[in-house]
Amino acid sequence: MEYQLTAEVAPPADTPELDPLQRHGVAALLDEQLDLLAGIEGPDGVEVEPLDHRIAVHPAGAIVTWLLDAPALSYAEESARHVLTELLAQTELLEGWNVGRCEVIASDDDLAAALGETDLLDDDDDEQDRELTDEEIAALRDELRGSADSLRAFGLEAFGHRADDPDSPVSEDAARLVAGAVVQAMEILTDELFADVQELEDAEGSAAEVEALSVLNQLPMRYAEHYGALFAKQFLVVTAILGYRLSQPGWTPPLCTAEALALHVLKAETGVQLDLAGLLDELPLKEIWAAFDEHVLTDSDHERIYDLDSESGEDEIDLLGTPGLDFDEWFLPRGTDVLHPYLSSEHYIETYLENSAE
Repeated sequence: MEYQLTAEVAPPADTPELDPLQRHGVAALLDEQLDLLAGIEGPDGVEVEPLDHRIAVHPAGAIVTWLLDAPALSYAEESARHVLTELLAQTELLEGWNVGRCEVIASDDDLAAALGETDLLDDDDDEQDRELTDEEIAALRDELRGSADSLRAFGLEAFGHRADDPDSPVSEDAARLVAGAVVQAMEILTDELFADVQELEDAEGSAAEVEALSVLNQLPMRYAEHYGALFAKQFLVVTAILGYRLSQPGWTPPLCTAEALALHVLKAETGVQLDLAGLLDELPLKEIWAAFDEHVLTDSDHERIYDLDSESGEDEIDLLGTPGLDFDEWFLPRGTDVLHPYLSSEHYIETYLENSAE
């Protein structure tokens, strides 16, 4: 099971506050050391796999947000504390630093709950989560604000902020926090898709047979048997194109159905990042996501594919009249140009037919 863990590391008590250059150096050192970890041996020799991490440094120390794959919560916490303690001891420039709080703040169940919009997490789950300190929350929010500058496809108006309206329901800071969460969510989504590709290649199966997936299991599960390794690679390419487009000035609506689905998953992961920063109850997310959908989408047709997984009564035949919604059309461009050779219709349809035959 995957666990989102937060660890606090701090210098000796008599250390002056870190200046901006020192904070940058600490972040670089921790990031470099954590990148080198291929695996962690936990208690009783149990293997714990580090999947992703983020570093947020503040004047009094640093916060490590870590995504780990472990058999149980206790293994994740004990392994992370042990590894971080060893890492600090072996890093000369961090001599004397120590690990403080090291706790899991979200599990697979919590992350899956982020598939909604305004009700991203169930109230009962919230009560079970560990609370962050004010210092940790401030550092995570500063990190979100800093990441917002990387989102150049549109401005804060896409999140409902009206700069010329003093009564705007979405403040500039609220819009900036969500914009930063979108950027960080894209980074995590990309990492998780690489992991999904590897899982499917190792299993030589589909999402219908492999449970340890992070992204593909957020797509309409009616077609899970078609989500094999090649599909995952193609969806990764679409997500990479989306990430590039979000970082460039100017925006055009989704270039294919698969990209609209990638945006759907990106919003869910954005919710996870906002939750980690304790923002779900502080932001007017209903207004924010309504403005976002209106700004970035031309329609919500892709949502109908999810309806096939529900008890809505909609049948697959109802999708055939809408271009791009049939499964073998998800990667077809809505314009005239091929988005990427790896997504060419011949290549994709051939893969779809092979998977169907199996």
